[in-house]
Order: sequence, then structure tokens, then C-alpha cells
Amino acid sequence: MRLPALLVAVIAFGLSACANMSPGPRPNGWARSVAETSVSQPDEQEQQRRRSTREAEDYVGAEIRRTRVAGREESDEEGSDAEAVSTYSGMVIPVIGVQPEDLSDSFHAPRSGGRTHHAIDISAPRGTPLLAAVDGTITRKHWNRLGGRTLYLTSADGRYDFYYAHLDSYADGIEIGTTVRRGEVLGTVGSTGNAQGPHLHFQVLDKRGSGRGTPVNPYDLLQRAEVASR
Repeated sequence: MRLPALLVAVIAFGLSACANMSPGPRPNGWARSVAETSVSQPDEQEQQRRRSTREAEDYVGAEIRRTRVAGREESDEEGSDAEAVSTYSGMVIPVIGVQPEDLSDSFHAPRSGGRTHHAIDISAPRGTPLLAAVDGTITRKHWNRLGGRTLYLTSADGRYDFYYAHLDSYADGIEIGTTVRRGEVLGTVGSTGNAQGPHLHFQVLDKRGSGRGTPVNPYDLLQRAEVASR
């Protein structure tokens, strides 16, 4: 039986189109769509920030697990309250009474002069105690135009700096070189420097980065931190 000439032409055209199709990376031979190939990739600086945030989260998570295991062991050996020990695990939210759900992620917020806010602001009444987020040492304590009363807390292993700004006052005994424990009072919330209302400007810097260090989003870290109450 002979096929009609028109049907033969249609079949031949279809086979020719399939043969000329460029083989893409897909198993079925279809090339990626333009929409897929045109998605922009984050720049190197943003990739570094993301890597630092992931590494910091892993670091904090390991500290939480390590300290909670130590707490359980101490409870078994000495009859102490393991839950009380675990309140010092990982990081502590650096403003007393603040819950994770009270925090706002302002890490990428624009600021005057074309600056980007590589920190978060934690609002609280003036005079609210500020706490050491981790074990460490006070490495800087000074006044500057933007931050007002500020201090730097460097983690015990030297890997991270925690920058506190706009303090109303420092706690007694908080000086450069002072060693502090997680949850220890460092000062009080204020609005010194360039601040709109009382709050803590809280920044985390991975010191392996360039300059002062690579900013890490504190919001992500503090979602897993302990809460300190009065």
C-alpha cells in the first residue's frame, strides 16, 4: 500500500527536525530552557557571606550539642540539673527577655550614605541588660560617631567578633581584656551615636574574611539561641 504524498512529506519533516535538535544536558535530549540558563548567580562576595552563615550555624549547632551532652553527663555524675546547664549552650540572645520571634531580620536593610546594614537591630527599653552571646574576651571598648558606646566580644576560639553598639552604659568590670561567660551582663540598651530610639545594633563577623571580617547574619544564628530571662 502506498502512502499519500502529503503524509510522507509530513513524516519526513518530523524526522528531520528531531535529527537536528541539539542534545542538551537532559537525559531525554531536550536542551535547557532560556529561563533556566539565564538565572543570575550571586556574586562572589554574597557567596562568601552565605558560606560564612552556613559555617557559623554549623559551629553554633555543634556547640549546642557538645554542651548539652556535657550537661547530661554532669547531671548523671553529680545530680545537677541538666536543663540549667543547657541554658548556656550555643549562643544566648544578647538582650535579656527577648525571644527569637521578637527579632526582625534587618541584615540587608539600606542605610544612609549607600551603606548596607550587615547587622540586626534588637529593640528594647533603655536600660535593659545586654548579655555576652558566647564565652569570650572583650577586645575593644570605645565611642564612635555612628555606634556611640560600643564594644567587641571575641569568641573564646578567636574565630568570631560580636559587635555591640548604641549602649547606654557598660557594666562594672567590663574592660578590654576582660574574660566573660555566656549570659554575663555587659551593659545596657541605649540610643547613643546615630540611633533612632533605644536598641542594640548586633553584628557577627567571621574573622577569617577580609578586613574586619565577613558579616554573618545574626538573625539566622539567634533563631537557634537560648533565651535569658530576668
